Amino acid sequence: MRPLIDTTVPDLPAPPADLLDAARKSPATPERHSEFLRDVEALHLIEARAPRVPQPWPGRLRIAAFNAQRLEAPEATLGLLDRAGAHAALLSEVDLGMARSGNRHPVREMSDPSGIGYLYGVEFVELDLGNAEEMRDYAGEHNRQGFHGNALVTRLALADPHIVPLEESGFWFPGYEGSEQRIGGRMAVVARVADAPRPLWLASLHLESKTDPEDRRAQVQALLRAVEQLGPDDAWILGGDLNTKALSYDPAEAEHLLDDPGRHEPLFRDLADAGFAWAGANLPLPTQRTGRHGRPQPPFGKLDWFVVRGMKAAAPEVLPALDPEGQPISDHEMIAAEFFFEDALEQP
Repeated sequence: MRPLIDTTVPDLPAPPADLLDAARKSPATPERHSEFLRDVEALHLIEARAPRVPQPWPGRLRIAAFNAQRLEAPEATLGLLDRAGAHAALLSEVDLGMARSGNRHPVREMSDPSGIGYLYGVEFVELDLGNAEEMRDYAGEHNRQGFHGNALVTRLALADPHIVPLEESGFWFPGYEGSEQRIGGRMAVVARVADAPRPLWLASLHLESKTDPEDRRAQVQALLRAVEQLGPDDAWILGGDLNTKALSYDPAEAEHLLDDPGRHEPLFRDLADAGFAWAGANLPLPTQRTGRHGRPQPPFGKLDWFVVRGMKAAAPEVLPALDPEGQPISDHEMIAAEFFFEDALEQP
């Protein structure tokens, strides 16, 4: 496993074409995957841009988390964050230089006109054009960078940015169901809020969707080891797509989703043992929706979560991921909640 990554750059370098060609032709072994993961420079860097005018500490912090499904709609996503009143957003499934999302840099497109700052980390270098449908739709096109990752977007000043590798098994290196051959692994983008009245860290994470609860648990354990390394006595807000697919999808059982999710997804028991809570930061509602391509169809599950330590949480929401014309911009809804330190002196 790579150590924690803390080197920032203004622009992530594209992988050399010959390296990507060699990876496509390579035997799909864990050993070869480790070699390519070592050699792709962007997998060891964080792209960072500070906010144009940092926002002062707001007292009560509104955070959103959103699996943006490629972030093909940055303007609509920014509008949704504004409607959520978010001071910071924890984003997953963010493309950079992918043909399927216009070979754009969508998180920078959100940043440039608005002055928002961001941290972006590469989760995977895509060796083809995406899933089987995307490979058909974009046949003959080429990725400029081929990056897919997570981001932390905010007007607040951040410090101590890190990428925390959560797994590097090479699960995706052979591809999945005939497509999506990838170099990389699941990870979290974390940073400290510079002007918080006491140490407070944010973490944007995305757990694996194609494995099982024990594998997701192992990924959370990797994150908790980083929490203890970076800020063992600090407040933390973790948020993102945890892919908690072992929880019930039955609408009749929705009201009990928050009661003891660790019965089916043991990662929650590890989080609780580490002092994290989720009840005040989440609604017992599904966070999937039918996206742009007509998938998934109901029933929907609750995959997106906040967990918090050292702060109180209140006013959780699930916001429909729709553009101004009412069209879906993702196959996940956005979640949001308010976080604050207990003593009244910290509140405006």
